[in-house]
Amino acid sequence: MKKYLVILLLFIAFKGKAQKTATAPVLNDKAIVKDEDGNVLATILWRAYSKTGEYSFRYQKEDNSFLIYKMTPEQKAVSDERREAMLASSARPRPSNAFKDGDKFIGYKLTDLNGNKYDLKASQGKVIVINFWFINCPPCKQEIPELNQLFIKYKDNKDVLFLAIALDDKFDLKQFTEISPFLYNIVPDGRYFADKHGVTSYPTHLIVGKDGLIKFHTTGLAHNTVYWVDKTIKEQLATL
Repeated sequence: MKKYLVILLLFIAFKGKAQKTATAPVLNDKAIVKDEDGNVLATILWRAYSKTGEYSFRYQKEDNSFLIYKMTPEQKAVSDERREAMLASSARPRPSNAFKDGDKFIGYKLTDLNGNKYDLKASQGKVIVINFWFINCPPCKQEIPELNQLFIKYKDNKDVLFLAIALDDKFDLKQFTEISPFLYNIVPDGRYFADKHGVTSYPTHLIVGKDGLIKFHTTGLAHNTVYWVDKTIKEQLATL
């Protein structure tokens, strides 16, 4: 009898734990998110607020919703510190099959949307940051706000060159950037250059060091992609 009682108790405990796990709140596109006035926000809106890094969320058990609120400077400092520690301990994002660390980068000449010309053969001594992308690529568009922040961080540093090699033509890119600004130097009709390297997955990031060797490459969009791009830029600026 005791044996069956123990089994029954274990079953009840397991079932209760499973139910608790299943009903745990998750902040995703199906979640109800409210502002401090109680207004329900559209997913696209609260995600845009979240990307600024100025806001946080708190679960509200009484109505199974999340409250979005602007962090105080002190709260943001703590949040930034935790995020930095988390990113620093994370593994390098998935490498691209098109490149190999340490290989010599074979440069070429490019012209961006504004008519500016670049000779990557003559750019040794600079850190070259390249993003291969196209307009109808969802993860490519998703990372643009973070890439813009990265560009702003280094825009006054003459030793860093940012290039966004796009598959799209000049007309479509100008229309797109009028609505969604992308601060990298955008190179149109870039399929030739993508094919030259064998890039078939987007977005793909590539960083060439001051010595002309490939230092970092990744494909796809991970939570730490831009962190690793920034990390590699800082490391390369500190060399030589």
